Amino acid sequence: MPRFIVLARFLLSPLLVILSACGIGGTSYSNRIGDNGHDTLYSKARVEDGVARFHCLESDSGSCHYTLYPAACAGKADCALAPLQRFTVARGEDRQIAGLHDFRVCVAIDDKALGADCEPAAASKPF
Repeated sequence: MPRFIVLARFLLSPLLVILSACGIGGTSYSNRIGDNGHDTLYSKARVEDGVARFHCLESDSGSCHYTLYPAACAGKADCALAPLQRFTVARGEDRQIAGLHDFRVCVAIDDKALGADCEPAAASKPF
């Protein structure tokens, strides 16, 4: 039995070194809107090592329209902070942005402005 333990340690040591070099941290975001089993919008984003990757998997309009807000605005419709970024990614494509930290992802099938609560921004009131 001790011989088996020594052999197991010998065989597993390189594997553990390799696995420890792989980054398993990061944050993932997934946005999915469906209608009767059909995805009208499906987007994934992943932030790892200071790089954010946005992937538009499905959108009935042909594009995913992203608005990124500071994390401090998460879910607050009345947040006074401006969006960090607004951009569009075509269906099946992805975009990579370095240097983003602590943000909230809002994504839609059209290019209407989204508020920090990820709902369409209220139209300005006439005077």
